[in-house]
Amino acid sequence: MFVRNITTMSGFLLMGFSDNRELQILHALLFLVTYLLGAAGNFIIITITTLDPQLQAPMYYFLKHLSLLDLSSLSVTVPQSIDNSLEGSGYISYTQCMLQVFFFTAFAWGEVAILTVMSYDRYVASCLPLHYEVIMSPRTCRLAVTVVWLSSGIPGTLYIATIYSIRFCRAKIVHQFFCDVPQLLKLSCSNDYLIGVGVAGFMSAVVFSCFIGIVLSYVHIFSTVFRMPSGEGRSKVFSTCLPHLLVVSLFLSIGSCAYLNPTSDSPTAVDFLLSIFYTVLSPILNPVIYSLRNETLKSGVRKLLLSTKFTG
Repeated sequence: MFVRNITTMSGFLLMGFSDNRELQILHALLFLVTYLLGAAGNFIIITITTLDPQLQAPMYYFLKHLSLLDLSSLSVTVPQSIDNSLEGSGYISYTQCMLQVFFFTAFAWGEVAILTVMSYDRYVASCLPLHYEVIMSPRTCRLAVTVVWLSSGIPGTLYIATIYSIRFCRAKIVHQFFCDVPQLLKLSCSNDYLIGVGVAGFMSAVVFSCFIGIVLSYVHIFSTVFRMPSGEGRSKVFSTCLPHLLVVSLFLSIGSCAYLNPTSDSPTAVDFLLSIFYTVLSPILNPVIYSLRNETLKSGVRKLLLSTKFTG
């Protein structure tokens, strides 16, 4: 009855992972644990890069904002999914869904933008070290971060405007655990769908240009690194660049696979795993990846956990 009546309701039905009550409780518990882990990891990064005088370089300033974006992105989708699983109802109101669309697309773009800025920072540090402090001055860093956060509202606004302008000709059933844009566009009338395709095409072109910028940065970085006579110098560059490159590769590759995949009325387990990875696991893994080979970050984490005073 609920599924039949969803066509007459203003909201949407999120199908999630299972109709089985025990599996819904298990899903809620697993998502709660992952959310707490992700929130704790990103909060630790935000705290130590704010308080530790040794972590005030531009790289850590950008990392702090990446963690802020990760924490925000997690908070947009996961708590709502936990609540739906505990209640045994996948219903989400139209307003809640639009808010999810706006903030999820905004924070996703913010991550692409900040990762692009971080790759440029690594390029300047590796290829133009003598000019690094001039190019990456505190004013430049603040300006770059301000642009990242302000530009995040653009994709959110575009997608919200798109969804507001379309008519839904099918049952408002979303085969996902959150209001995913491709799934919402799939419910629209055939002609209205073209508007969403245009917005998606524009955003894809912008993301692709960021990807090209990141690739060019790393081409220059690696060409410079391999000419370094000192093994210690190469090791230092790799310790700061490889984590960033891994994060970029994971985020863009999994996100591309998830969004370039044709939407289906009966998504496979692989489809759900892809969506979980780029919405949930990626923000959780980022703090771990950045901390693995960075001794300064690990030292800051130890100081925080052991309640040791941060000193320069």
